[in-house]
Amino acid sequence: MGVSSYRELRVWQVGMSIAEQIYRMSAAFPKQELYGLTSQMQRAAVSIPSNVAEGHARASTKEYLHHLSIALGSLAELETQLILAERLRYTGETSTESLLSQMDELGKMLRSLQKSLKSKLASTP
Repeated sequence: MGVSSYRELRVWQVGMSIAEQIYRMSAAFPKQELYGLTSQMQRAAVSIPSNVAEGHARASTKEYLHHLSIALGSLAELETQLILAERLRYTGETSTESLLSQMDELGKMLRSLQKSLKSKLASTP
């Protein structure tokens, strides 16, 4: 039997964990970044599990694939912003490396889910 709720999806759970870590980390950024990097990173981080959830709730596999594509785009955006935050010395190297490692793993999971859905789509008459 399939997954009944997006909350059961490991990819959503990992996305939520990353979003939570980004919120905690960015809370310590300089105040002048509140409407800049802090806000952008938080939006990108929330977008990842949100798009997994929205895609899962959609009626069609094509729509699900579209939302997974958006999630992957947000993940790439977040990676770039995290690297910039480290270059600006807003984050520690250790926490950045740990998050980037988790984000790499999440990217693999998202691409694997995409591949699985594409093969399901191809085999549907």
